[in-house]
Amino acid sequence: MRRSAPRMNFLRVQSVAAPHAPEGLDKSKEDDARWISNEQLLDEIQDEINELWAKPGLGVLKHDPGLEGHVEHLQYRWSLYTQQKKAIEGAEGSLDQFSRGYDRFGFTKDEEDGTITYREWIPSAKEASLVGEFNNWDTNAHKMAKGKFGVFCVQLPAGAIPHGSKVMVRVRAANGWRDLIPAWIRRACQDLSRGHQFYGTYWDPPARATFRGFQAPSPARPNTPRIYEAHVGMSSEEPVVNNYLSFARDVLPRIKAEGYNTVQLMAVMEHAYYGSFGYHVTNPFAVSSRSGTPDEFKVLVERAHELGLRVILDVVHSHISCNKNDGLNGFDFGQPAEQQYFHQGPKGYHQLWDSRLFNYTNWEVLRY
Repeated sequence: MRRSAPRMNFLRVQSVAAPHAPEGLDKSKEDDARWISNEQLLDEIQDEINELWAKPGLGVLKHDPGLEGHVEHLQYRWSLYTQQKKAIEGAEGSLDQFSRGYDRFGFTKDEEDGTITYREWIPSAKEASLVGEFNNWDTNAHKMAKGKFGVFCVQLPAGAIPHGSKVMVRVRAANGWRDLIPAWIRRACQDLSRGHQFYGTYWDPPARATFRGFQAPSPARPNTPRIYEAHVGMSSEEPVVNNYLSFARDVLPRIKAEGYNTVQLMAVMEHAYYGSFGYHVTNPFAVSSRSGTPDEFKVLVERAHELGLRVILDVVHSHISCNKNDGLNGFDFGQPAEQQYFHQGPKGYHQLWDSRLFNYTNWEVLRY
């Protein structure tokens, strides 16, 4: 079955006059001649369309013919993509390896000897130290060494940082010292005894308290997704912020019973301002602590899979909260854009969302 040609090409067909039959020719034969002529023309046009679709970067036209007026720009964008992809594969081995920044940055632990390594990209920093409850917030206790490309690093012996304790990176920039939540932190929590500020939390639970690992197979992709969008915190019938375990126990079965095959979760990434519905993200690699722990969130995903529900995360990936006290924006010390996560000036500010925009021309920002 031939794919329908885009509207502009149908107009082209309609604008072509079919040949008139010679005088005395049967009218039905004249109609046949017109039909054959337009069919031939449509075949020629479809061949042109297929040839256009086959060009690098233009396959999207098959799905959205309305983009035909932007062929040159699509080809330009495709060339930028292929150049960047080639550079990443040359330097990092593959896109997959490049994307696994969480295996290198932030806190990692050697599986053999338990050594803890902490890395942070802060090219404009004069000095940096890892501080927290584990070293009584002593700036001089665990100073970080500055390596290539502005990456600071420090190593600690096994067990040096207790699970669940507060951690921050203390940075000296041109305008003095400041304590920041590590950019790749996997858990950030409020200490309500000291106000509403968030702190980084070192997350390394003992085996008995760790999620046992995903056992249920990931459900197959349905031919027709039926998606239920949900906000875990707002899902309780009681006037409380709901948690991951209650959602898994009480809400997921109801979603399944109503005939849905996919659940899309809002506000999973950590956000200091609850009223933002999760769209003012402060700590992208941490799940919202208001609703539970990283391991409890995994329990939710496992339960969804057991019920045959696929899980989609409503990930906010292109902008970050302007909050400097609790989030990534704190790493903006006023340094040039090539030395930080964000563009400077209007280019780095989203007026509609009141948020910061990433500077994707920086290698480590792309990785992040």
